[in-house]
Order: sequence, then C-alpha cells, then structure tokens
Amino acid sequence: MDDFWNQWQPRERATLCFVIQAGQILLIRKKRGLGAGKINAPGGRIEPGEEPHACAVRETQEEVGLTPHGVQSRGELHFQFTDGYSLHCTVFTASSCSGTLIETDEALPIWTPINAIPYHEMWADDIHWLPGVIEGGSFRAYFHFQGDTMLSKVVHWDSQESNI
Repeated sequence: MDDFWNQWQPRERATLCFVIQAGQILLIRKKRGLGAGKINAPGGRIEPGEEPHACAVRETQEEVGLTPHGVQSRGELHFQFTDGYSLHCTVFTASSCSGTLIETDEALPIWTPINAIPYHEMWADDIHWLPGVIEGGSFRAYFHFQGDTMLSKVVHWDSQESNI
C-alpha cells in the first residue's frame, strides 16, 4: 500500500447492501446521483452520527421498500476520483429481507440470478470484488477513477493481495 492511501481521507462515507437469497441477488438501476444509470446495490451516504450498519438498513428500506436481515459487513471500498472527490464505502450482505419491493425515485429494483449479474452495466470495480463477497469473502479495496474509467486497483482478500 503506497503513502497516498495511507494518508487518504474520504470526503464522504457511504454503504452498499447486497441482499442474497435463494440463488438471487437484489440489485438496483440507480436513477440519480453518483452512478446514475448504472446497476448497483441499494445504498447511500451515511448521515452524521449514523453507524454504517444502520445506514445500510435505512438506505435499503428507502430505496426499495425492503428491510434486510442477517446484515454483515463484508468489505471496504476506497475511491479516489481525479476530480478530487473521494468516497469510503462499507459493503454489506444480507441473507434475507422482509417488506414489499417497490420502485422509488432513487432506484429500480432488480432481482437477478447470481450467475447472471450484469457486470457490464456496473461500476468497473465491481467485478474485482463482488464475486468474492458472494462466495463469503471479506476484503479491502482501493480504486482510482477518472469519471467512469478505472485507472488503478488494489484488492486485499483475507491478507492476500491482488493487482489483477
């Protein structure tokens, strides 16, 4: 890990929550904000004084009407954009959910078979960590982006590093 990431501080903190059950994963097509038009998981910015776990539950409820259960932290994403924006995102998985799935102004929910995740419609970094999260792994990852283009990546899995 280079000095840049050792001294890095995020401008904002956020969460993502992937509900995975019965061979499917809950994804959304984001309608506005960072990544509008892309496929991702429910999530959003952590409010002042809010814990990441609580944010993941709240954002899932707000964006798709479901309450995730069995929520577990799986990883940390560190994003630095060339325009100066920086984001730290805690990734969660949930083993089930309750409630009624709804579309909102934020998101169009999409239950997707795990073997058919549309990585080509997602952020370029997702393919480097989401498969491992689905398999139960935990990680820390660091990405440089220029707009939608990933410039560099470092992904740590269970004390192993991959620069693939």
